[in-house]
Amino acid sequence: MSNLKYALYTGCTARESTPELLTSTMAVAKKLGIELVLLDEASCCGASHLQDFDEFLSLVLNARNICYAEKLGLPMVTICNTCQLNTVMTKERLDNDPKMKEKVNEKLAEVGLEYKGTSSVRHFQYALIDDYGLENISKKVEVPLSHFNIAPFYGCHNIRPSHTHYKHNSAGAVAAEYGVEAVEKVELMEKYTGESPYNPTSIDRLIEALEGNSVDYESKNKCCGFHVDLQAPETSNALSGGALIDAIDNNADLMVTPCPLCQLNMDLKQDSAGKQLGRDIELPVLHLPQMIALALGCTKEEIGLKYNVTKATELV
Repeated sequence: MSNLKYALYTGCTARESTPELLTSTMAVAKKLGIELVLLDEASCCGASHLQDFDEFLSLVLNARNICYAEKLGLPMVTICNTCQLNTVMTKERLDNDPKMKEKVNEKLAEVGLEYKGTSSVRHFQYALIDDYGLENISKKVEVPLSHFNIAPFYGCHNIRPSHTHYKHNSAGAVAAEYGVEAVEKVELMEKYTGESPYNPTSIDRLIEALEGNSVDYESKNKCCGFHVDLQAPETSNALSGGALIDAIDNNADLMVTPCPLCQLNMDLKQDSAGKQLGRDIELPVLHLPQMIALALGCTKEEIGLKYNVTKATELV
């Protein structure tokens, strides 16, 4: 646990659309004595859209970002599920495809960089749980969250990238439902998260470590609809609104997610989703570091609840 130090890849959203995510992340790290080195040179991950247009450019872009962590000799942590997905997919491809790695490095050499594959890549959520430890986090709690029923919303890209994993069910069960090829894919991502994409528990356990009451509801590992919003807003409304209603119907006081894209969609679309689905929807949606910062006694400015669209300032 001691002397934990990471290269923090913020992605775009935490820098621009959700500054409260970055301030609360830095505040949590400071409270826990974790050193985060911002990768200011890093750029967008492609947001799962560039990949459809130019796969090679996406690989170069994400390899470039990882290179900056490698230059520091530090493991990389992310604070966005989609950034995590794209960065991990790049790392897996280049670490297992020498010819593509050589091709990418030819392009990176133009800016004086070389991808080596020496830095690990994890979401900050798992670094906190696995490296710092839930028991140690619980010892740092200054404001127990015992008066809150908290609905964890995992999102897609942290637990279900294209190379997903399945840990808790037998391989035979997975093969029967998804085919033999899926079994090979599900085993690959176990090293990145260590939990089932169909029954994740990490955020639930983190909520409990902060003395909050974790809400178990069917939609906690569903899609929020962010990536289909421009093409199919009604579908996006149905996905985000359905998950919010499910959480509300299970007595949630607030929702928490490790993905800023999920947070934006679930926070911003409550009015439109409610009108479409015929329900009043009002539920504060926090970034995961905001919830942790709240429990660790960080300042209002650090937590940044004033930036949340759905009223959340009363949580402090």
